[in-house]
Amino acid sequence: MEILLWLVPSAVVTLVAMAWVAWLGREGRGEVDRDVAVTRLAAALQREHAATRRQRPEAPRDRSTGIAVRPSRVPRPGGPAGSPGPGDTRRSA
Repeated sequence: MEILLWLVPSAVVTLVAMAWVAWLGREGRGEVDRDVAVTRLAAALQREHAATRRQRPEAPRDRSTGIAVRPSRVPRPGGPAGSPGPGDTRRSA
């Protein structure tokens, strides 16, 4: 029995949290008048927002060919373009 005493604080916290959530979620708490809510919603929807005034620049269209192309590498001294240099230890599959 003494071995499980460390579970008591977590069980108490869990029970308190369950009671608190049950109390907050009970029926009829914090009801809003439907007419007032509809009026506020209509006013908010009719208001002009800052985001509607700004025009976004049109992004350039990227024409996809369906083929993946790697960007070209900068030629290194002493070898053809794309070949690893003497200090490059990366390997590719």
